[in-house]
Amino acid sequence: CPSQVLLKSDAPTGDVLLDETLRHIKATETAETVQTWIELLTGETWNPFKLQYQLRNVRERLAKALVEKGILTTEKQNFLLFDMTTHPVSNASEKQRLLKKLQESVLERWVNEPQRMERRTLALLVLAHASDVLENVFSSLADDKYDVAMNRTKDLLDMDPEVEAAKGRGTEMIWAVLAAFNK
Repeated sequence: CPSQVLLKSDAPTGDVLLDETLRHIKATETAETVQTWIELLTGETWNPFKLQYQLRNVRERLAKALVEKGILTTEKQNFLLFDMTTHPVSNASEKQRLLKKLQESVLERWVNEPQRMERRTLALLVLAHASDVLENVFSSLADDKYDVAMNRTKDLLDMDPEVEAAKGRGTEMIWAVLAAFNK
């Protein structure tokens, strides 16, 4: 049975997109699956009965928030017949800090048990995998360390999400997201 999202609290988070998401989850008449929410929140569903639950312009709004925080910048690039807005990284030190954190979590601070892993780190690894950028996270490592990091991460991502979610510790949603992306 696919994991359904049940709202525990609709208390505001202070983040506009998260708060909007909470309002949508609260407004649904029946509980939706994690897979359905991913499709709705990314705008990748065409179900006319659920369009009211879609977040509008998610990528643009996320990019704008990162521009406001000084992580990204906004540029216009010309692609032959049209101009396109892009958002390159403007704060390379923040990107390097995040890459280093993930590298260290898999190499120096490896706990070999996902339930003991910091939840944000586990979520970042799952999202990097789902975004197909995991290899880039470890690309600056020496070959032997790269192999160790990729093998550990592969072992982690190959675990059974249902079994891991059942172990609790507040990681159930992270494992449900991994299961949705693995389909």
